[in-house]
Amino acid sequence: MSSRPVDSVVVIGGGTMGNGIAQVFAQAGIDVTLIDRTPADLERALAAVRSSLGRLVSKGKLDQTDADATVGRSATTTGYAAATGAPLVIEAVFERLDVKQEVARTVTPLLGGDGIFASNTSSISVTALAAAAARPERVLGMHFFNPVPVLQLVEVVRAEQTSDDVVERVTKIARFVGKS
Repeated sequence: MSSRPVDSVVVIGGGTMGNGIAQVFAQAGIDVTLIDRTPADLERALAAVRSSLGRLVSKGKLDQTDADATVGRSATTTGYAAATGAPLVIEAVFERLDVKQEVARTVTPLLGGDGIFASNTSSISVTALAAAAARPERVLGMHFFNPVPVLQLVEVVRAEQTSDDVVERVTKIARFVGKS
């Protein structure tokens, strides 16, 4: 059995927040699948991760072997099917309720029985987002701060529907990847 609280994570949205979240999980030894709309969006996201890792290497905070391994743990796709059976999906899409609800409506039925859907929202009601999900008790906010690879804080935000178990699991996952 792995000492990691999850073996894989799916991140939806490869912009500034999404690619930073993907990098943090991959650096912690967790396989990441990054989903975005187009191959060009995904290439930009991976280029941002490579650039961030390159800065860490040049400052002596990471060796090149670890940077290469981080990139090697990062897969990309344009399809939500990659979320099928995922233990944790973190959405970091455009900050609009209707967009986030559509992602939740589409993705949550694909998750495994104990899969968790987390939103990186900073301003949208997590309770309203959970209401759109197939299993609202498995939805919460996991709000990272920018730049994600640098700042250690993450807010774990419970929806009215969120179970205690989900809050505990996500808090443990956040600590595992170096967040407080």
